[in-house]
Amino acid sequence: MESQNKRLAVLVGCNYPNTANELHGCINDVLAMKDMLVKRFKFDPTNIELLTDAPGSSALSMPTGANIKQALASMVDRAEAGDVLYFHYSGHGTRIPSMKHAHPFRQEEAIVPCDFNLITDLDFRQLVNRLPKGASLTILSDSCHSGGLIDKEKEQIGPSSMVNKNGALKLSYTPKTIPFESILQHLSSLTKINTRDIGTHMLEFFGSEASLRFRLPLLDHDFLEPLRPDEGILLSGCQADETSADMNPNVRGGKAYGAFSNAIQMVLKENLCQLSNKEVVMMARKILQTQGFEQHPCLYCSDENANATFLWQHQNTDL
Repeated sequence: MESQNKRLAVLVGCNYPNTANELHGCINDVLAMKDMLVKRFKFDPTNIELLTDAPGSSALSMPTGANIKQALASMVDRAEAGDVLYFHYSGHGTRIPSMKHAHPFRQEEAIVPCDFNLITDLDFRQLVNRLPKGASLTILSDSCHSGGLIDKEKEQIGPSSMVNKNGALKLSYTPKTIPFESILQHLSSLTKINTRDIGTHMLEFFGSEASLRFRLPLLDHDFLEPLRPDEGILLSGCQADETSADMNPNVRGGKAYGAFSNAIQMVLKENLCQLSNKEVVMMARKILQTQGFEQHPCLYCSDENANATFLWQHQNTDL
């Protein structure tokens, strides 16, 4: 049996190179976070799995839907009481029509792996429900429509009417979203099936590797209700109806980055003391507002975890 109090992480950066959906800063985001996890939060590098679509990536390290879910499942399988688990995703997000007939206008949140095998809020709910008692899973999603990415997780910091109209962005940026219609068109080209039901396409092309949201009968979705105030913690780059920015600086030698991931890096570098999850999100909000962004990071977790220390960090003055 492994020793107690492990720190495990899965970091995913999707730039979608040489496609119409190309981003530029996502791999930089997770490389910077890996460095932060090792230096600031004392993660063992051998306990950090990195999945990116950088040129030359092997098939096993590509951020496909199956690879991401396998990495997350393996991390949860290793977890024991007292362990800290972390998942950082930087890439496109999307919203799909709800499959619940009682909510015809409702939409569900998902992230978009490099192969378009969507991972939905229901998949993250299942992961959180599988956590052993005493272990925590912190998810940081720097993607569009990422608010609510853990199904039925309690909102602590959510929608805000606060919109900053002052100051124009001086850097070019790309919204980290792929619209539902584009995803539907792409999947239709793969399956050659004429239907607007995305579940049909997902099951036809990805089969058992498709999201639970498409594989489970609707009546069985209720078995994934939260079992109790749980140990899932979501820091989202924006609200469910907003987009997150991928910055591509118009400066020679400038480095591209995700606006939310960069704000988190700034918060952690400027505050060497212990910070609660709520403090991290509120400080990141203030940074983005000051920079002129109109995205509002959110926090979803139990009341206790809202005030718990981010990644159970220990004070460190080495940085």
